[in-house]
Formats: sequence, C-alpha cells, structure tokens
Amino acid sequence: MSGFDETLLDDVDETVRVRFVVNGRKVACEVAPRETLVDCLRNSLELTGTHAGCEMGACGACLVQLDGRAVHSCLMFAVQADGAKIDTIEGLTESGAIADLQDEFHRRNALQCGFCTPGMLVNAHELLSQVARPSREEIRDALSGNYCRCTGYEAIIDAIDAVAKARSEEGGAT
Repeated sequence: MSGFDETLLDDVDETVRVRFVVNGRKVACEVAPRETLVDCLRNSLELTGTHAGCEMGACGACLVQLDGRAVHSCLMFAVQADGAKIDTIEGLTESGAIADLQDEFHRRNALQCGFCTPGMLVNAHELLSQVARPSREEIRDALSGNYCRCTGYEAIIDAIDAVAKARSEEGGAT
C-alpha cells in the first residue's frame, strides 16, 4: 500500500460547460477548468486566426475582443469568459469591421509572415474605435504590446494612420 489516495484523481478529467457569443453566434464548449481561451477558440471552435504566440501576454498574437475590449486570450481561462461576447479576427473580417484596415495593410505591405497580423488588426480596430484620429505616437504606443519579427513597424503605423485619416475625412470615424 503506497498511501496514495486515488480519489484525488477523480476530478482530473473534469470539464466545465462554458457559453459565449463568438462572432455573433451562440456557442457552448466543454473545457478543462485550466484551459485558456486561446486554446478553446483554436481547438474547440476551430478559429485559428487567433494565434498562440508567447503564451505570456507579451506578443499580442492572441488578441481578441471580449465584450468590446481587446484582451490577451492566452492569459485568461475559457471559464473566465463564460457569458461573454467574443469577436475574433474571423468575426471582424466577416462583419467588414476591419476591411479598410486589411486593405491598407495589404496595400502598404504591412505584413510579411502574417503571424502577428490578426493581433495587430484587433489592436488597431480597438484604437480607432476609441480615438478617431490618433497621432503616430499614439499608434506606436497602442502597438507596443504587439510583437512583430518581420517588419520595422513603420508600414503598420502608416497603414493605421492612413485608415484613421480616411475615416475622419469621410466623416465616418468610429
């Protein structure tokens, strides 16, 4: 007899049912209590546009909108988002909310490998929804939580700046 209490293992495989509204659709998932939101989105819901990068909240590749705010989905458990409205890069794309940002990123070659691009776009979308015409310094500051290994960031800043200017000239700044 080892003295090991096997009843301690009873809840190892325990899952919790969580419900979200993801990209406008009601969904439910069975998750382990310690499963991150990024893993739930990618593995259970097959929304692979949200990337798992550093898994420490430093790179910004995992950014999603949770109840209208950009959050690092690698830093929160899926159970913490239960009942929330989540918009991923796929949902923002499908709704057309970031079409002008995507077009300008493409036009200015503000992406290379593309790994950081979804997080950059989510972050840029949030910035432009809060500040209609941010300065280049404000854009730099907003992007300080997004890490890109391929670009020098200038094309990304140029793209966001151009979209902000175009939106404000159209009078449709959001």
